[in-house]
Amino acid sequence: MSLTVYNDLTRKKEEFIPIEAGKVRFYVCGPTVYDFFHIGNARPFVLFDIFRRYLESIGYKVFYVQNFTDIDDKMIRRANEMGITVAELAEKYIAEYYEDADALGVSRATVNPRATHEMEPIIEIVKTLIEKGHAYEVQGDVYFNVASFGEYGKLSKQSVDELLAGARIDVDERKQRPLDFALWKAAKPGEPFWESPWGPGRPGWHIECSAMSTKYLGKSIDIHGGGSDLIFPHHENEIAQSECANDAQFVKYWLHNAYLLIDKEKMSKSLGNFLTVRDIRKHVNPLVLRFFLMSAHYRSPLNFSQEGIEQAKAAVERLHNCWADLRFALENRSAGAADETLREAVKGAWDGFTESMNDDFNTAGAIGSLFELVRAVNVHLTENQEIDTEGLRDAKTIFEKTNAILGYLPEERQKESGDAEIDALVAERTEARKSKNFKRSDEIRDRLAAMGIIIEDTPQGPRWKRTLA
Repeated sequence: MSLTVYNDLTRKKEEFIPIEAGKVRFYVCGPTVYDFFHIGNARPFVLFDIFRRYLESIGYKVFYVQNFTDIDDKMIRRANEMGITVAELAEKYIAEYYEDADALGVSRATVNPRATHEMEPIIEIVKTLIEKGHAYEVQGDVYFNVASFGEYGKLSKQSVDELLAGARIDVDERKQRPLDFALWKAAKPGEPFWESPWGPGRPGWHIECSAMSTKYLGKSIDIHGGGSDLIFPHHENEIAQSECANDAQFVKYWLHNAYLLIDKEKMSKSLGNFLTVRDIRKHVNPLVLRFFLMSAHYRSPLNFSQEGIEQAKAAVERLHNCWADLRFALENRSAGAADETLREAVKGAWDGFTESMNDDFNTAGAIGSLFELVRAVNVHLTENQEIDTEGLRDAKTIFEKTNAILGYLPEERQKESGDAEIDALVAERTEARKSKNFKRSDEIRDRLAAMGIIIEDTPQGPRWKRTLA
């Protein structure tokens, strides 16, 4: 089964065929770096990371671009509030972005361009749009002429009149039409600015992505991703200015993830339910949060709740326990007869996983197949003292391959300084049990539990593991 994706441009599933065989040009809208990013932002960051990993796993060379918007009105206001420059604000929150994204297991992009570092290509694309009659300058501001692009509205599937009726539009009598949008903004007193043919100023939000996408990926790209809230006006405007400037189709496949709700309500600072990843990480393990964010199909809404997090934690613990049990068995238990039921289940789990991922990156279905694998491994280890070594090695390989895509297992740990103390306590407990000093044995177990350590007694001896925070 070949990969199919739901293309928001055509509103149907299509076979994925990149513009250039074997290569994928992938652009994803990144954060505006004026604060810690919130849980709604985290969903596309994690999901598109998974899509990129899957494309690489099936043989594509992926050039992945995720931008930073490091100049806009919100950034100027926040910098003024904090008494620092916009550049200092950007540096701070780009570093904070990487800390949270790294914790969530989000792979680094091939390149993370910043708007303020790309003024030359931004100014060039604005100049091109003016020269081609798609933009006009008024007192240092430059606006895109929406009427000059006959296909405006093709992504949101609305006419100009429908968009005009439903849009929140700043009233500006200098614009020729209400839907015309800013490509370049004349500098106001006290604001950062860059020199341009239209005087000192800064770019509008939409033009940044068109300029950076064109610079790093070319005039036409394979996939553009982002949240569904960006379809209009941001992505609609990207299409208009990019296709008018470059005389080429901008994006072949548009992918958008659905909203994330907080206890079934839209996230809003006014409702007091605005949650940053930094705050959530204080009481939720990042692996659990990552798993939660991939637990529903990307085009389905996802509700963030304590119950949902607890379910994700239980699921991750089940995966981790099976992974640990599997490796422990391969290292410590004797080989026995082949278990055809196990082997069929292992093959079926991998087939189900790839079938789901090939069906519009269906992570929920892929996770379901993973738990079929967990069930089969657990049954085999419970019912057999001697193990089917080959079958379990195949299962281990599937854990490794699926984890490389979904990122649900903890990274391999190096021995830590505290491990020696734990090993000593476990050894002392073993001796206490041998001498039937169960009071001391229980005391040690309780002490280890307080340290977040669980002891498991097996026929091959005790082993310990850390609980999820």
